[in-house]
Amino acid sequence: MKTAILYNKELEKYSFGEGHPFGGERFSAFFSFFESKTNKFKDLFEIVEPQIASDAILELVHTKKYIDTIKTASTGTCLPDIFRYVSIDNIDPTTGSIPVGIDEASRIIVGSSVTAADLVMKGAYKKAIAFGGMHHAKPDFGEGFCFHNDVAICVRHLQKKYHLKRIFVLDTDAHAGNGTKEIFYEDPDVLFIDIHQDPRTIYPGSGFVEETGKGKGEGFTVNIPVPARTGNEAYQYLFETIVHPLADEFKPEAIIRNGGSDPYYLDSLADLALTLKGFLMIGKEMNYMTSALTQGKCIDLMLSGYNIKVLPFAWFSLIAGLLDIDIDVSNFKELSPPPTNAKLENVKEIASKVRSRLRPFWRCMDQ
Repeated sequence: MKTAILYNKELEKYSFGEGHPFGGERFSAFFSFFESKTNKFKDLFEIVEPQIASDAILELVHTKKYIDTIKTASTGTCLPDIFRYVSIDNIDPTTGSIPVGIDEASRIIVGSSVTAADLVMKGAYKKAIAFGGMHHAKPDFGEGFCFHNDVAICVRHLQKKYHLKRIFVLDTDAHAGNGTKEIFYEDPDVLFIDIHQDPRTIYPGSGFVEETGKGKGEGFTVNIPVPARTGNEAYQYLFETIVHPLADEFKPEAIIRNGGSDPYYLDSLADLALTLKGFLMIGKEMNYMTSALTQGKCIDLMLSGYNIKVLPFAWFSLIAGLLDIDIDVSNFKELSPPPTNAKLENVKEIASKVRSRLRPFWRCMDQ
């Protein structure tokens, strides 16, 4: 069965202006690269046009007032109270306003993630890949280049339309998914595991080991903050000792992963140390989990990454791992790559703290 790739060229409108780290060229750069590779793998993929998210879809997570405000501001209308709804991160620095047209582009991102979920749940495809992962957006506040939290909307859509009771979200973005975390902080039906750079050293400044959920949701939020310069083997260790055991015990009905290339060792907005082999490994781990737990079904969202030269290679490495495609990542000449075991011993100590924190809630953390 082919894998769906959700793509609409209008995604390129999701841009904060020339010279900004989040530009629309990321999508065209990846898709040009992807098309150059699909001659070899053309039988594995099918490009699918995503739906554009309606207000009703956005309202699964966001308030109506917030939705209307972003829609209006995106037309170029100057709103004097806009900073009640967005942070300075979500302003085009060249204009001092929300980028014109970005509401529509954001709705395409949300629509892509929701369409991916529908395609997988209806059995049209086992795996669907979308350009999404706006994990910083909150119900009534946009920040971190994010306006609408497509990850959370995708989860709520699965809960509402398909009545799923156990959804596993794995966030491998270099930055903690603070918006997603807050939305599901009291929800025991969503297991949220977030591997990210130590929040003392990077935006958004949250995502500590102690943040494990609240009320009925306590124990279902798992933050794994790793030190700067953490490499491939440390990530592999975290999958083996925390991610896999928790997923096995949780027994998810659906698995969603979000995160792009910003854990790469030469990314401009993060300071981690994955190489292309590390991204290939993350994809393979997702393939393993979905094969074992959800009959191979997977919704994979990728959006982050601020080194445009490596982004296509890293995103494709994630996809190749997910589909168990044999590719040679050495085609991209990595300059002075870090040691694969970078910060492994430090991460082992952090993993021990995470397991200890989760022990009251999960049997597997005793083993």
